[in-house]
Parts: sequence; C-alpha cells; structure tokens
Amino acid sequence: MTNEPMQAVREFILGRNPRLGLLSDDLDLIDSRAINSLAFVEFIFLLEELTGEPIDPEDLDLDDFRTLNALEARFFKKEAAR
Repeated sequence: MTNEPMQAVREFILGRNPRLGLLSDDLDLIDSRAINSLAFVEFIFLLEELTGEPIDPEDLDLDDFRTLNALEARFFKKEAAR
C-alpha cells in the first residue's frame, strides 16, 4: 500500500514552508509554525478531500495536528483498518 495521502500532506506543508527542507514525522507542526492559523482551514479542506469524509470542527483536537505521525494515526490509519 502506498501512502499517497500522507505524501499529499507533506507536499502541502512543504509547499508553504520550503525552508523546512526535510519534514520529519515527529516535527511539531504547530510549534514550528509549519501549519499556521492562515493555512489551517485550507489544510482541513485538504484532509477532507484526502479522506473523503467531512471533519467536524467540534471533534478536532489540536494534538491530532501536532506531527505527521499524529495526522496519519487520526485521519488515515482508520481508513486502512476498514
């Protein structure tokens, strides 16, 4: 199984933050400002597109967005478990 959704997530983040260079799976995306408040809404739309499911803002936990590992666990692992 290829991990195309996570590649799209990486490209989104690096496209807005080329200074990051390599993006480690455990980099804190919020503290490093890789995902800032301006890009966050657009990022949510990307995740909805990649998962094919709406994301309810009421269900969001900031920790789900802290690292690539957290994003994958929250939004893409359950998809593989189906």
